Amino acid sequence: MRTALLQSSGRPGSVVENLKVLDEAAGRAGAAGAGLLVAPEMFLTGYAIGDDIARLAEPADGESADAIAEIAGRHGLAIAYGYPERSGDLVFNSAQLIAADGTRLANYRKTHLFGCFERDHFTPGDEPVVQAELNGLRVGLMICYDVEFPENVRAHALAATDLLLVPTAQMHPFQFVAECVVPVRAFENQMYVAYVNRVGQEGEFDFVGLSTLAGPDGVARTRARRGEELVFADADPAFLAASREANPYLKDRRPGLYGSLI
Repeated sequence: MRTALLQSSGRPGSVVENLKVLDEAAGRAGAAGAGLLVAPEMFLTGYAIGDDIARLAEPADGESADAIAEIAGRHGLAIAYGYPERSGDLVFNSAQLIAADGTRLANYRKTHLFGCFERDHFTPGDEPVVQAELNGLRVGLMICYDVEFPENVRAHALAATDLLLVPTAQMHPFQFVAECVVPVRAFENQMYVAYVNRVGQEGEFDFVGLSTLAGPDGVARTRARRGEELVFADADPAFLAASREANPYLKDRRPGLYGSLI
C-alpha cells in the first residue's frame, strides 16, 4: 500500500486552516496513488497551544471527523491524523484512522504522556493495542513517545500488526529516535513503521521533522528532511511475509523468562 507521510505543523490554533492543509495534501497523495495519508500528532489543532487544547478538543465523531471523512472520500484514500479528543470532562491526545469511504476505523489514545506539558493537558489512554484492517494490511496506531517503549511495539507485533502508524511531535534534541530507534523497532518486531513528525518552532518546542517509513529489514523506505514535506513509500505485504519467515525473533522468544519485566 502506497503511504503518504505529511510532515507539517499546519497552522497551530486553527482547525479550519489545518483541514485545508490536510485537504491539499490528500489531493496530492491521492493523485500519486497513495491509499493512506498519515498526518502528525495533534495535527488538527496544533501541539503547543496551551489551554486552547481543551477549548478545541472534539469527540472522536465530532465535526472535524466528519470533515476529514469527506476529504478522504473525495480523494479516495484513508487518513490518519492526531487531534485532542474530548470525552466528557477528559481530554486525550488521540489519533484516528478514517477509511476512504468515510468509516471511522480506529481511534487510539496516547498511553505514555511525555513531560509536564502533556501531563498537564491530557489524560493517558489505557488501551495499548488498537488496530484496523486496511487494504489487506493490519494497521496499528500509536503516538510519538509510545514507540520509544519496546514493550508497546512488541505488543503490536504479537497482535500481528503489519503497519504501525505513529503520528508524532518529536523535538530537538531527540532526533535519534527518528534516525535510529524507529528503524530498529521495525526490524526487531518485523513490521512497517510510519513515523510522521511535526516540523519547525512551535512555542517552546523545536520539532525536527525526519519523518520516515521503515521496513521490517530496518531500512528507511523514505526520509523527509527538516521542512514541510509530503513523502511516499510502499508497505509491501509480500516483502513483509518473506521477512517474517526469514527472521526468527518472534519464534525464538522465551516469554517464561520475561516475567520480571511486568
